[in-house]
Amino acid sequence: MKVIATTRTTQGTGASRRLRRADKLPGIIYGGKNPATPIELEHNPIFFALRKEKFHASILTMELDGKEELVVLRDFQMHPYKQQVMHIDFQRIAPDEVVTMRVPLHFSGEELSPAVKIDKCIISRAAAYVEVACLPRDLPEFIAVDLSKMETGTTLHANDLVVPEGVKMVTDSVIASVIQPVEEEIIAPAAAEGDAAAAAPADGAAAPAAAPAK
Repeated sequence: MKVIATTRTTQGTGASRRLRRADKLPGIIYGGKNPATPIELEHNPIFFALRKEKFHASILTMELDGKEELVVLRDFQMHPYKQQVMHIDFQRIAPDEVVTMRVPLHFSGEELSPAVKIDKCIISRAAAYVEVACLPRDLPEFIAVDLSKMETGTTLHANDLVVPEGVKMVTDSVIASVIQPVEEEIIAPAAAEGDAAAAAPADGAAAPAAAPAK
């Protein structure tokens, strides 16, 4: 995926406000051997790119002032209520250096698992992504998570996932766990009738005295 940007010559709150009025997006690119550089981009292409999962978990090519370099998305800020990106950050990366990235998880097979199919349990998904470390060329677009073998009482961790060669998990976090359904307590009809009978006066028993009239 390619991002086109130009160096931003003016900085400050007022300059950023003017850029946004012109449908431009202020940002910054940092890292590597070059100093941090303020940049500006066309707003709408970035706004729609941010809706794509791949844009958040891919090595991007940035064309800055006509020169290409590899970058990754590191942060962005949205307007509190408008559909507008306020600022965006990119980090330079080198092709031969390990990069740490968040990679989305794609789940499948939940309905085929013994926990769901046989024991009527629920599989709780504890994470939507994992952090991995690898060279840029080895970065996967997503990691598949097969839930079809999960049984009652089991928990799936990040280190249990199958990842491409050269990719390592940064932390062994919980990915999914099996939750047993809570059984509701049901009062038997016989018990309810017994309670009603106990509350009624026995045959021949005096009824409660009425309160004296005033």
